[in-house]
Amino acid sequence: MRRIVDGVWEIGFGYVHAHLIAVDDGLVLVDTGLPRKAGKLALAIRRTGHDLADLHTILLTHQHPDHSGSLADLRQRTGARVVAHRQDVAVISGERPQPRHHWVMRLTAPFLRAAPSPVDRVLDGDGPTGVPGISAVHTPGHTPGHVSFLLDRAGGVLFAGDAASAMFGRVRASPKLTNADQALAARSAARLAELEFQVAVFGHGSAVTGDAVSRFRDFAARRR
Repeated sequence: MRRIVDGVWEIGFGYVHAHLIAVDDGLVLVDTGLPRKAGKLALAIRRTGHDLADLHTILLTHQHPDHSGSLADLRQRTGARVVAHRQDVAVISGERPQPRHHWVMRLTAPFLRAAPSPVDRVLDGDGPTGVPGISAVHTPGHTPGHVSFLLDRAGGVLFAGDAASAMFGRVRASPKLTNADQALAARSAARLAELEFQVAVFGHGSAVTGDAVSRFRDFAARRR
């Protein structure tokens, strides 16, 4: 676990991250990491000086099980409301099976099974999340309902999920083999360059903590 800015922490589960945000009335979690990690999340939360009972909202960037794996367990433990985009809700709730559009995803499917969970607030596009100071930006392509989140703090903190990744401070597209629509994913990542933020964190890859939007604008320029 590492502190990104005041009141924002990154929690690592091997190759994937969840992010914890302290707000005025408790805690918000962006994604839940892999299955069977609720205990690790609870321990990480205690290390920030908070308690799992303080968690009142879970914002899901998308339906893939490395991001939603511990959702059902956390919702049951805390009663936290779940926020996700309409186009991913049927998979999150178990009404539809998880799409496996690449052989790698089919190969890993037996090891990455997320228990279904209800979604309490359904997003239809950009706009409010129900948490003051945090807005949603619909960034489809990785999945149809992929959402990035923008926190109004520290000059803007972008939670990019899998809309993009970063290595050594250089923003990159998410891997082609994991995207439902590669062209749309690239457009969504470039669209993030139109926002204003100083910090960006990712589901996979290292956080960018200074003038992060310029890295996204460099990425967008390379894609033209």
